[in-house]
Amino acid sequence: MQDEPEVVILRLGHRPGRDERMTTHVGLTARALGADRIILESAAEGRRETIEDITDRFGGPFEVEVTDSPLGRLRSWEGSIVHLTMYGQPVQRIEDEIRASHRKEPLLVVVGAEKVSFEVYDRADWNVGVTNQPHSEIAALSVFLDRLFDGRELDREWKDADKRVVPKKTGKRVEEVE
Repeated sequence: MQDEPEVVILRLGHRPGRDERMTTHVGLTARALGADRIILESAAEGRRETIEDITDRFGGPFEVEVTDSPLGRLRSWEGSIVHLTMYGQPVQRIEDEIRASHRKEPLLVVVGAEKVSFEVYDRADWNVGVTNQPHSEIAALSVFLDRLFDGRELDREWKDADKRVVPKKTGKRVEEVE
């Protein structure tokens, strides 16, 4: 989020034809809940347009990058690394430590799409589980970002938005921003 070291999501893996919606939703969730950018594998490049379209219409800042070498990005990252996995340490036990680290340096959050190599577990400063039960990577990212930002991301201001959602008790309303 603004005025803090960046939070970058690395979407590791993408199975064309199977992960289209999941990868898109990882990107949209990352944007909506405070991350600064997402790095997608080249196999997921088609998702870039959808995520950028939402950012253009509903505001940012948020960036989408595509790489041919996601593990290279992981290996060269200068900052802390969190790997979201149901096999990790419970988020509620280590969130304060991660938050303190993030105040000082950028944070890379790895969100896998398929089986993740052991190198990811080894390179991560924290392997984090939001629950130790099977669940969605989108749910894990949502819970993690909310814990990281301590709920502040829910009141975020969006820049350069063309549209905004107007909260309502019932129904739906989207307005053009003047």
